[in-house]
Amino acid sequence: MIEIASKSILRTDLKRIFGYDEFRGDQEKIIHNILVGKNTFVIMPTGAGKSLCYQLPAVISEGTTIVISPLIALMKNQVDQMVALGVNAKFLNSTLTKTEIKKVKQEVISGEIKLLYVAPESLIKDENIHFLNQANIAFVAIDEVHCISEWGHDFRPEYRRIRGIVSQIGQMPIMALTATATPKVQLDIMKNLDMEGANLFKSSFNRPNLQYEVKPKQQAKKILIKFVKEQNGKSGIIYCLSRKKVQEIAELLKVNGINAAPYHAGMESHQRIANQDGFLNEEIDVIVATIAFGMGIDKPDVRFVVHYDAPKSIEGYYQETGRAGRDGIKSICLMLYSYNDVLKLEKFNKDKPVTERENSKLLLEEIANYAESSVCRRTQLLHYFGENYDQDNCGMCDNCQYPKEQFEGAEYLKIAIKAVLDTQERFEINHIVNFISGKKNQHIKSYGHDQLSGFGSGNAEQDFFWKAVLRQALFNQLLLKDIDTPGIFKITSKGKKYLEKSYSIKLTRNHEYQTDGEEEEIQKLKPNLQSYDTTLFNLLKGLRKTVARQKSLPPYVIFQEPALEEMATFYPSTFENLRRIIGVGESKARKFGKPFLDLINRYVNENDIMTASDVLIKSSGVKSRNKISIINKIDKKYDLEDIASSLGITYEMLISEIENISESGTKLNLNYYVDHLLDDERQDDIIDYFLLTESGDLDQAIIDLEEEYSEDEIRLMRIKFMSEYAH
Repeated sequence: MIEIASKSILRTDLKRIFGYDEFRGDQEKIIHNILVGKNTFVIMPTGAGKSLCYQLPAVISEGTTIVISPLIALMKNQVDQMVALGVNAKFLNSTLTKTEIKKVKQEVISGEIKLLYVAPESLIKDENIHFLNQANIAFVAIDEVHCISEWGHDFRPEYRRIRGIVSQIGQMPIMALTATATPKVQLDIMKNLDMEGANLFKSSFNRPNLQYEVKPKQQAKKILIKFVKEQNGKSGIIYCLSRKKVQEIAELLKVNGINAAPYHAGMESHQRIANQDGFLNEEIDVIVATIAFGMGIDKPDVRFVVHYDAPKSIEGYYQETGRAGRDGIKSICLMLYSYNDVLKLEKFNKDKPVTERENSKLLLEEIANYAESSVCRRTQLLHYFGENYDQDNCGMCDNCQYPKEQFEGAEYLKIAIKAVLDTQERFEINHIVNFISGKKNQHIKSYGHDQLSGFGSGNAEQDFFWKAVLRQALFNQLLLKDIDTPGIFKITSKGKKYLEKSYSIKLTRNHEYQTDGEEEEIQKLKPNLQSYDTTLFNLLKGLRKTVARQKSLPPYVIFQEPALEEMATFYPSTFENLRRIIGVGESKARKFGKPFLDLINRYVNENDIMTASDVLIKSSGVKSRNKISIINKIDKKYDLEDIASSLGITYEMLISEIENISESGTKLNLNYYVDHLLDDERQDDIIDYFLLTESGDLDQAIIDLEEEYSEDEIRLMRIKFMSEYAH
């Protein structure tokens, strides 16, 4: 049985065990609720003290409290913390030996262990159900309980079985905890756990010390390095979607003098743990990771979180950014956004069941809306979780600090609300926008919506404009999204009154990140798939001719064209960076470099170009001697795996280096290797793709060709294409 403790006892134990003088927020009410045996649902932002809500009652209750936790790393971290406080806590998971498992079970049955952390996969095993039936269980705490819901993020089927397993163990109260839950997810959780009558404790989702920023993903690596260096060695986390990208960005940061390390599931366990511990112990400043990193990691002084790639959902984004500033001190959350990232994620979902795929699409749409919107980012985040933010300017996001020009929105809002009304409040945003814009697609015609008077009423504006209007109608509580049918727009009573009698509401236009990014890529890569600043390149070429004339030398003796291309790509501003340019070196930099540096610095200043001048030129750690070795070995037709092995680098790193070498102007003949992978017809197919596409972007090529070709094949053929057509 759970002991019912008085308030004075709770506060005494709070100080004695955890060292805190006062409870935070609803902690005391939550603890009391579970101690009197009531089901308890806790929605509390990251860093607000969720763990204490079950740890304290577990310590003072008779028997053992089961904590269901999704990650081994999370379990280990929390067990270590409890042991440090003098509390007997253990975990039961796949990392333990049979002997260790037996010992843990004996200690639970004897009542020695106060907190037992269990993964849902372990909980559902018959032998564990049997042993828990022999134990005195105080209550069950389910952490990261949003994993139950198919309508949120991080869905895990094993979580759906928890309620049935708990019932087999015995009758005890349940505490469900999460940092992210939309109203729809809340209902799903409570229904699945049979907790409809549970007491709900919901804290504000507002993290006033977090500054939210979104920047277009253009020259992303330069932006990232400049940003991280500006943090002056403070702790930070950079999230990437793929293991490959994690490795690449970690390597990029390291060669640019930043104390960074990778973290992802593909690493050896001991290395992954070492990097995590190094970060917690301040031996590593920056962790580059997939989204699994950070769950349950209690590091209070993370000063920045960067999403190098777009997150999969607002819930995920909120949870990941929530790992910053847990000590209440100002911290920055930066997202580098490109709509191409959203398209990639949609591609990843194509093999999922229809319902899951459609739900994932809705979640991704919310991310795009968030990134592209010019409305206060705090307003958007809180609205997503069913909370209103009534301040006009939060002062802690880019949209509030640098607001876009506003315009009178009354007439546009009325068009939007009427469109929802005309279509009988049954459709999601894309259908409504198509209706307003007057698009006669099959879906519109099948419902006869092209015959309604409001059809095409807003065709003077583009789709992204109407999406912004509809989103801002939500924030102004004129429209709402239906809980039972996610994505469907409904009209509020306030919205109906607005149709009858409107009043002035100022709106802002969305950022056009998608268009900006595409234009940049096209500009950079035309013609001949060039990736350098053509204006600067031409200026440098003209200067080279002048210097050559002065020195009475042929122009190529000064600097060859690949060197000029690289200067026009990386904008070197110092002799140190200039000498790292391919084909320059120490001697040429000193002998000829000054007028070129003067020109580059003048050009950068006049055109307000972000250069991150202290960024090293190459994005990998392979030295120039390795470059020479790579070229020589390819000339001798060595197998690529053998080349990588001989240099002590991974195959992936080698391919990245070969790409760098090729794109900087060196022609490489990989036919001997490629011919073993692909026949002539398949090679021609990829070559034709690169000839016809407006962009030579590798990521886009992988998206377009992935159904027919592997990433490795595409990358190698792109290198071949560059060698044959762009040199």
